[in-house]
Amino acid sequence: MRRRFLKIMLAVLGFTAFGSLLYPLARFLSATRGEPKGKQLAFKKTEIPIGAARDIVFNGTPAIIINRPDGGFVALSRVCTHLGCLVDYDKSKKRLLCPCHAGVYDLDGAVISGLPTRPLREISLKIKGDDVVIG
Repeated sequence: MRRRFLKIMLAVLGFTAFGSLLYPLARFLSATRGEPKGKQLAFKKTEIPIGAARDIVFNGTPAIIINRPDGGFVALSRVCTHLGCLVDYDKSKKRLLCPCHAGVYDLDGAVISGLPTRPLREISLKIKGDDVVIG
C-alpha cells in the first residue's frame, strides 16, 4: 500500500514538474499578444520646444522624442544597447546618459563613450505640416 502511494505521489510530482517547464516554453513559442505594431503616434511640433525632449512609450518600448537645436526632431529608443537600462536626456550637455554603466550617446543615438557598442535604435518619424508623426 505504501509503495503504491509513493508511486502515485512520484507520478504527480513528475507531471507537475513537466507542466511547470512546458507552460513557459509554450508561452515563449506562442505569438505575442498586445498592441498592434503598425500604430502611429502624432502630436504638434509646438509641444516640444527647441532643445527639449518628451518621453513616450511606442509599441511597448520606452522612447524619447528630442527637438535638436540644430537638427530638428528625432525619435530614439530609451533602451541602452549595453544592458537595457533606460537612458536619460541631459539638456545642458545635449547628450543621452545611461545611469547604469555611464554610457553616453549623442542626440543622434550614436555612442560617444562608455560600455555600449551599438547606437540607440531610431524610430521612424515624419513631419506632416504642424504635426510630428511617429511610426
